[in-house]
Amino acid sequence: MSERHTALRSMHDLGLAAWFGGSLMGAFGVNGAAAKISDSTQRLPAASAGWSRWTPVNAAAIGAHLAGAVGELATESPRVMAQSGVAKMSAVKTALTVGALAVTGYSRLLGMRLEKAGNAPVEGTTEPNYQTPSDVASQQRQMKVLQWTIPALTGALVVVSAYMGEQQKPGQVFRGMLGRAGGLMSAPGAMGKMMAMGASKRRMAMAG
Repeated sequence: MSERHTALRSMHDLGLAAWFGGSLMGAFGVNGAAAKISDSTQRLPAASAGWSRWTPVNAAAIGAHLAGAVGELATESPRVMAQSGVAKMSAVKTALTVGALAVTGYSRLLGMRLEKAGNAPVEGTTEPNYQTPSDVASQQRQMKVLQWTIPALTGALVVVSAYMGEQQKPGQVFRGMLGRAGGLMSAPGAMGKMMAMGASKRRMAMAG
């Protein structure tokens, strides 16, 4: 547990930072700037062009984060098993990651559909106006929710990762291992089994 894993941690943290920061900047910056274009038929194409340029970078960031996360989990697996509370936080982190991946993937699918809408008149990237076709308007309303869901989930991942970093402090590790050992001792029948094993060993020693 004392070994350094700088490369894995860097991939994990930098990838997550780009994932979170890019989604937040896109919602505020790309979509917000596109809404300022005077020609309502050019707002969707402008936003779509910006998101298309960001997509490969975002994919690389997500890939780096996942590689780092899996690598860290593998190297820290002994501590996950031995330290109380670590397995629970690992499960929370995994659930948030799966949710963020699903939302990001569906958001990109909606973005591709909006790209195909071409020069449809809109109020903004995620806001239709009275001239917007109904199918495009429906996709925009979904995108309006997803554009904030992604930074919310990835931001939660940042917080959980910070908490798990605190769990790696020597004092936390020691207390967590004591807690896990205490939990095992208090399990139903655990004390009785240990006493029975001790008595059996004493009988064997006396018989010998």
